[in-house]
Amino acid sequence: MKDFDISKEGNYKVLSSEYLLREGPWMTVRRDCVELPDGRRNPAYYVLEYPDWVNVIAITKDGLFVMEKQYRHGLGISEYELCAGVIEEGEEPLAAAQRELMEETGYGGGEWREMMTLCANPSSQNNLSHCFLAIGVEKMGDQHLDPTEAIEPVLMSVDDVRELLQGGYCKQALMTAPLWRYFAENHLI
Repeated sequence: MKDFDISKEGNYKVLSSEYLLREGPWMTVRRDCVELPDGRRNPAYYVLEYPDWVNVIAITKDGLFVMEKQYRHGLGISEYELCAGVIEEGEEPLAAAQRELMEETGYGGGEWREMMTLCANPSSQNNLSHCFLAIGVEKMGDQHLDPTEAIEPVLMSVDDVRELLQGGYCKQALMTAPLWRYFAENHLI
């Protein structure tokens, strides 16, 4: 097998950093001056700092996907997505995924495994998204949403989720990637 270790690539050196904007966890912008391995400098390397995230492909004991419908202001649309949220300080990714699923949908239990870890845009973002699969979840309680959340849990069949993916109705890349992987691994496409 080839050595795909990319962590050894390059010797980029941060010469200086300056925060341009700090508005809580959702809008922190940093400008770095970076020296490239060959000595050239990039004086304006912008980084958006975010906390790490989780998302969950949750499937009930009956084989239905627990999806969410919510408004996304950036595109001005409501769309179907996986349950997702922020990993709180000191929290492990699995615990965050289980907490988010329970808070946003009222579903829990089942067997859990981490599927993959992604980054939305490694050229300008510093966080990771940990994607989990939960099989055999069941309704265990009510939603407990944050004051700014308006989330509608929706149960969908495999065919419904396939139609969302193939029809381009689910646009959030950090959610479509694990869904496509799940469908590919389970020969559902």
